[in-house]
Parts: sequence; structure tokens; C-alpha cells
Amino acid sequence: MDFEIVGEITDIETIARGSGVRARRYLNRVYGHGVWRKMKGIAPIRLLDGEVRLAELHWYEAHGIGRRDVKRKRFLEK
Repeated sequence: MDFEIVGEITDIETIARGSGVRARRYLNRVYGHGVWRKMKGIAPIRLLDGEVRLAELHWYEAHGIGRRDVKRKRFLEK
């Protein structure tokens, strides 16, 4: 990751779950079998240069496995 999550993730929504998650085979192979969900939310992040910005994040999670492959999708403010 080229950033660090420094606050609470808010406005969490499920984008896809179960067979709707296209990366399900990869997730099962790398992290273990689970009922995977693709999620999105908003959180403040610290970039490598130390700047803190609000961003939309996407990630995968499964019960008992946790949050994996967090990606920054876009900045929400300047």
C-alpha cells in the first residue's frame, strides 16, 4: 500500500458478495475459503509524503479472515 489509514472508515457499503465477487478464486487461494464481500467506504489516509487526505477505499473482506487488498480509488477533496 502506498498509504496508511489514519481514521475510521465511514459510509461503508457492500458492492458485491458471494458469487458476485469476480476475484473470488484468487481470494480463496491466497487467503482461504470464506464468503467474500467487496466493500467500499470513506476514510482519511496518510500518503507517503505525509499529506492526509480523504479518500474512497475499496477492499475485500470475509468473516474470520478480515479486510484484505485495500485500494484507494479516488480522493474526495482537495
